[in-house]
Amino acid sequence: MLTLALVLAAAPLEWKAVVPGVEYRAFVLEAKPSAGDGLAHVVRLDPALATLDLGLASENGGTLRTAREWCEDKGFVVVINAGMYGTDYVSNVGYLRRGKHLNNAAWNAKYQSVLALGPKQKGLPAAQLWDRDVSGDALASKYESVVQNLRLLKAPGTSVWKPNGQSWSEALIASDDAGRVLFVFVRSPFEMAELNTRLLALPLGLTRAMHVEGGPEASLSIHTQAWSLDLAGGPRRAFFGDGPSKQWRIPNVVGVRAR
Repeated sequence: MLTLALVLAAAPLEWKAVVPGVEYRAFVLEAKPSAGDGLAHVVRLDPALATLDLGLASENGGTLRTAREWCEDKGFVVVINAGMYGTDYVSNVGYLRRGKHLNNAAWNAKYQSVLALGPKQKGLPAAQLWDRDVSGDALASKYESVVQNLRLLKAPGTSVWKPNGQSWSEALIASDDAGRVLFVFVRSPFEMAELNTRLLALPLGLTRAMHVEGGPEASLSIHTQAWSLDLAGGPRRAFFGDGPSKQWRIPNVVGVRAR
């Protein structure tokens, strides 16, 4: 069983298979971080080989779960946040639909990044991200599941953030120039403008990225017979030391199932 301690001891890692079509690697972003492990934990998947789906508390009696619990309860091998949520602890802050179930029917005018899963017709990618200010929202009706979030990177790999003096742990979903989807988790706090610069410098070929959560709610879990990795974000305020951190229970996730 691969534990977090082993991951940190072995970083940076080469790509390692999780399940067919899904691989994991840790990249060093900061050699001597003030907090966290200084790593970008990256899960890269081919949506033609692995199935992406949403897990929503609003479809499951309102029950919040940690990322690990979402894996255990819903058969996911990888889980990351689906997006920030409202004060009702259920609704995504942007548009969110899974099949006919509407978690949030309102499109957020300020959010320009969309992830769509499960095409309804042939010829469309199994999953894709797009920029609303370029492609609009018409494509959403052609997919079973759609989630809208705050944008970090705009195609073809341009940061849309400016320095603002605010740093936090980050969970994000991205796409690359080969059409793959990436889940990225960074516990060490960075300003988003700086994190974007560092991620774009990695050999990932990132084209688009959306913010799915920051601070202690940010989560990433991998669970298979060979892997066990549960990551949780730190406090939103500046760190003073870096003690243990437990995953928060969250309402909405994007998960991966092996085919």
